[in-house]
Amino acid sequence: MTGVTADISALVHDFWALMASNDFSSVQAVLSEQFVLEWPQSNERIRGAGKFVQMNAEYPAHGLWRFTLNRVVANNSREAVSDVSITDGVLEARAITFFEVEQGRITKIVEYWPEPYAAPLNRAHLVEPMS
Repeated sequence: MTGVTADISALVHDFWALMASNDFSSVQAVLSEQFVLEWPQSNERIRGAGKFVQMNAEYPAHGLWRFTLNRVVANNSREAVSDVSITDGVLEARAITFFEVEQGRITKIVEYWPEPYAAPLNRAHLVEPMS
């Protein structure tokens, strides 16, 4: 791992630590002024760190958000991806988040929220449960 990649991995860890504080305005410290978030599944885009903060602050929750960082992969000087489990004590979700970074700040996030589903029966003889 190069120093640049290590810095990007650390930046992603910092992002999720700030999110876990539930002080969403603090997240602006790692976002660029031109920050963009995209959710392709719902065809939505948020432009600007301020709107990102506002969206998170206004999102209905049953309690404080908790984030478990399952994995971070950073393989070059500008991009990383994370796999995060998220809960508010009632809702449980998982986010796969692609980060673009310039000059030490996150410029873009493209995020996917996959839904769990039952395994198809036609491959039951080939697989085993993960948990």
